Amino acid sequence: MERRPGVPRLLREINDRAALELLLASGPLTRGQIGELTGLSKVTASQTLARLEERGLVEVVGEQAGNRGPNAALYGVIPSCAYVAGLEVGPDSVTAAIADINGDIVAEVTASPSGQDDPVSVVHNAVVKACRSAKVALSRLRGVVIGAPGVVDPRTGDVRFSFDLPHWHEGIHEALARDLRRDLTIENDVNLAAIAERAKGAAQEVDDFVLLWVGRGIGLAVVLGGRLHRGRSGSAGEIGYLPVPGVPLAEDVKATPGRLPSLAGGLQSLVSAEAVTELAREFGFTGTSAADCVTQAVAAGDRGDRLLDEIASRLALGVASVCVVLDPGLVVLAGEVGQAGGAGLTSRVEEAVARICPIRPEVVTSEVGGKPVLRGAVLAALDQAREGIFAS
Repeated sequence: MERRPGVPRLLREINDRAALELLLASGPLTRGQIGELTGLSKVTASQTLARLEERGLVEVVGEQAGNRGPNAALYGVIPSCAYVAGLEVGPDSVTAAIADINGDIVAEVTASPSGQDDPVSVVHNAVVKACRSAKVALSRLRGVVIGAPGVVDPRTGDVRFSFDLPHWHEGIHEALARDLRRDLTIENDVNLAAIAERAKGAAQEVDDFVLLWVGRGIGLAVVLGGRLHRGRSGSAGEIGYLPVPGVPLAEDVKATPGRLPSLAGGLQSLVSAEAVTELAREFGFTGTSAADCVTQAVAAGDRGDRLLDEIASRLALGVASVCVVLDPGLVVLAGEVGQAGGAGLTSRVEEAVARICPIRPEVVTSEVGGKPVLRGAVLAALDQAREGIFAS
């Protein structure tokens, strides 16, 4: 028989990965439970755990009492074996979170750019501040993901343009990686919110869905077959430019050096936070933000129904257009307006979509609270870090 010396090593790598993935997903387990759940023999499970212990990845964290005989040792992943950083960058603030390999947040800081226009300085200061708060050396970060509004080219990983962050442009990815001395990923903020929604929110175990973010602007994340669909240039989901009846077309939409595209016209002009605030005033609702106005309308009962109906009919124009092309099973409303509208808004959107197209998707409110973009950035960074550990 032909000898294949690489096979035993490959099998060991497969077994190590299977055991580590299981411990990351399920928490502390005994050797017997690991063997049962992975199909490994007791001997092989013991050898696998010994290798992972030697690599400083797992340790005994307790004992589990058995019916007979001595207690069985419980093995768990060592949280400090790797750390990641997730960032959410906006025009007025940047938030950075440090998480251990289990995904537990050990530090979170928010800072103002303080007039700094240079993205490298803004990100560098936030990461260093977060690492210092977590008492984690920058060199120990195994994954860094930055969420930002704008179009990110999936071929290069670079920002093509960002209306809210005019100083983020091509070349920023390389400059940031060089400054932090490590690989990193820049991702569209709404795409990261969708990652969080699928992992922790309303889209769990859903392979095909879209997340419609309604806030200062409007954006869409598309998940097909369990994977983000970014499009060839990263522009999939730029639904703000969608032509809709009764609204001027968006024009002058191409970004050129020194000039950002216009956001006037299209669906953006109907359902951005500014548009919702202006609409709310017509119905007698005033507030400090679009979300505040929508919250008032929800609480007002019958008096607020007309405003919610109008917002839903506007949103339905975009949702229906997406549905007749992609036919997703689920539409998640997120962002400040989507969250504030709650079930009263989602039910109206679902009914309005059914009236104007042959598809009636389920429309729900996002279930990811707090900072969904930041949470998605941490989750994406964890995937990178874990993949690096599995492959090492």
